[in-house]
Amino acid sequence: MELLSDELLIDTYYAAIQFKLEPEFIRLLALEMKRRQVNPEARKITA
Repeated sequence: MELLSDELLIDTYYAAIQFKLEPEFIRLLALEMKRRQVNPEARKITA
């Protein structure tokens, strides 16, 4: 996870929710964003 940029982490989080991936994976992404103090609301998927 540490190799992902903040922007890619947020995009991955939103994509995981959109594609209804495993809840544990989504939870891990959310925990990493919290650890980095990244606000997922600050950026939205532009694609």
